[in-house]
Amino acid sequence: MNLKFRLSLMNFLEFAVWGAYLTCMGNYLGVAGLGSEISWFYAIQGIVSIFMPTLMGIVADKYIQPQRLLGLCHLLAGIFMLGCWWMGVQAGFGQEISSKSTFIALYTMSVAFFMPTIALSNTTAFTILKKNGLDTVKDFPPIRVLGTVGFIVTMWFVNCAAWEDGSFSFTLADNAHKFQYTYMQFFVSGILSLVLFAYCFTLPECKLEKKQSQTLAESFGLNAFKLFKTRKMALFFVFSALLGMCLQVTNGYAGPFITSFKGSADAAIATSFAANNATLLTSISQISEALCILLIPFFLKRFGIKIVMLMSMFAWVFRFGLFGVGNPAMPGVILFILSCIVYGVAFDFFNVSGGIFVDQECEPSVKASAQGLFMMMTNGVGATIGTLAAGEIVNKYCSWSNGYLLGDWQTCWFIFAAFALCVGVSFALIFNPEKKKV
Repeated sequence: MNLKFRLSLMNFLEFAVWGAYLTCMGNYLGVAGLGSEISWFYAIQGIVSIFMPTLMGIVADKYIQPQRLLGLCHLLAGIFMLGCWWMGVQAGFGQEISSKSTFIALYTMSVAFFMPTIALSNTTAFTILKKNGLDTVKDFPPIRVLGTVGFIVTMWFVNCAAWEDGSFSFTLADNAHKFQYTYMQFFVSGILSLVLFAYCFTLPECKLEKKQSQTLAESFGLNAFKLFKTRKMALFFVFSALLGMCLQVTNGYAGPFITSFKGSADAAIATSFAANNATLLTSISQISEALCILLIPFFLKRFGIKIVMLMSMFAWVFRFGLFGVGNPAMPGVILFILSCIVYGVAFDFFNVSGGIFVDQECEPSVKASAQGLFMMMTNGVGATIGTLAAGEIVNKYCSWSNGYLLGDWQTCWFIFAAFALCVGVSFALIFNPEKKKV
């Protein structure tokens, strides 16, 4: 089987696992009596990302081949995610979870083992490509784009799938038992994790590099932190954390925000297609992401990492700002669509390009650890602080009423846009890497 196809399938499954619940989980949490804790559920992903990707990166560098560790992490993540699904089954459709602390614990354990797999999948792909004489800058983005396709496929599935009176169906109409409002999204994610666990053990070997002698820091993979001694890399990681503060805001709140328009007094807005299919609308973001990934080699080679990351930062300004001025009915929905389109630049030009940049700047012996460090700064430190801060802002201006999160959403989005603008301007003034093309 073609090597690129095999790595593409790995990426497809990797992000299909995440897409099943990441953007629609907020709607279910509101139904399950956990609406006020939405920010914490997304912050948990950040908290575990502070240490788990780095820890697993160390293990992948020193002890277990990355493709095998990737599979083992998915096995555990899938089992715990199915535990969340089973708790939902016990509660019933539209009912509150009986033991919220147990549900949160199961979810925490699942994401604790899932979050490292993003970096591990990058390491696996980079290692196998290089082993076979392929160019990571040229050949990785088309492989990675299948991950976004996988994310989109499960988003669409969860948005349209419904389980009513023991029968399965697909519908675009409002339905309390659509997967995006129920625990079934966790079932889809858990099953896909188990499938990827089995698939990882069919991938080519990524043999570990052995050294004659190692310091204590090298033995534990801590030498990756030496990257902070270099001003360029230190600034890169700091701004990665700052930009990472934007990553989970729309994942956590775009769904409840768009769905909240169903509580509008304006019938045209309340009954609009967008308001009743928030997950389907936001999937435009992932379609844009898939297309933008293919542009990365061109932009990196022509402009370098600084300009590419600046594009990402200012795209976040538009991402938030357009949500602030739009609505689900015509013509306001066009602004929502534009927000989703610019998300591709906002996410890809930072996450994917950053991963490639880190891979090229690091020695082979610390590549997996460095990818884990990048993950820690973005999806760990940055996303945790950003998500909790966003939660405080949203809870200040909005509140749950009749199943909808209503309030002054416009102010919330403008605050987020102002933050992204400040980060972008600061980055433009401070970060000045060597004038070489990545």
